[in-house]
Amino acid sequence: MSESEVTVLTAADTVAPIDFYSDPPDGVRVNMVNTLDNEAAFDGRVAAISDPTDHQLLLDLRAFADVLLVGAGTVRAESYGRVILTERQIRLREATLGSTGPPPVAVVTSKGRLPRESRLFGVEPRPLIITTAVAAQEGEPDDAHETIVAGHDQVDLPQAIDALRERGFRRILCEGGPSLLQALAEHDLIDEMCVTVSPMIAGGQGGSPRSKTTLGVPRRMKLAHVLSHNDFLYLRYTR
Repeated sequence: MSESEVTVLTAADTVAPIDFYSDPPDGVRVNMVNTLDNEAAFDGRVAAISDPTDHQLLLDLRAFADVLLVGAGTVRAESYGRVILTERQIRLREATLGSTGPPPVAVVTSKGRLPRESRLFGVEPRPLIITTAVAAQEGEPDDAHETIVAGHDQVDLPQAIDALRERGFRRILCEGGPSLLQALAEHDLIDEMCVTVSPMIAGGQGGSPRSKTTLGVPRRMKLAHVLSHNDFLYLRYTR
């Protein structure tokens, strides 16, 4: 494919997104869904603005990740548990990454803790908690997770990404939420954006206002493909 060529698949009876995402970047890949009026959820949940194809894409992308990066608010809202791969996904993972085990979940939390009833605890692989030095010092040691300290009183995302890469997690898949995505963008840490445009209008969802960006200039990305199914658009942008 030439640099100016873009894959466009429209009005497809069946879209198999897995065929278009099997070459993850060596860096941070973000996967998200937005409504037409730029909302990332409805009533705090993603399911209302998603559909089965979009949900399958979310699951399939995990097969190509060394680690999942998620904000604590998203973990709570979506009741995150350990990653479970199907036999097909395991075969794809082995062919692409040379690994069959599921990726761990890395949770970004400035407070350094999750509810004890979280479905991430008591499973393998153990989750990673990315937090601050202050929160880590105040918390109690816990064998249920591994703690990564990045930053003093605020999570330092560049430091956190470096720490993940030092542990061998080079292909990082971020699944949200909006605050974590904004922070990654501000530090120019996004290597690929996988955006599902949902044909929904959600109205104002009362989310907290975003702070002003610290980016000097906008980061331009290159469109790799456009897929369409059931009025949803699947966009992939790379550096």
